Amino acid sequence: MASLLIVLLLANALFNVVVWPAFFRRVAKDPRAKDASGKRTRFFTVHAVLIGLALALAVVSAVVAIIAALQGV
Repeated sequence: MASLLIVLLLANALFNVVVWPAFFRRVAKDPRAKDASGKRTRFFTVHAVLIGLALALAVVSAVVAIIAALQGV
């Protein structure tokens, strides 16, 4: 059971690292990401925060999985 959880944590981390940067590039190019003067909008800020949190969770998932694997859980 523990090895399944380790694999799931690593899969979660990999998914987040692969998917969210590509999504962020799409958000940055979206016309709603900047106002008429070129300043970043709330649309951009909200998505940047959400993507940042997802990537932070990916790091935590990977670290916990590695620690668990090294401890032989």
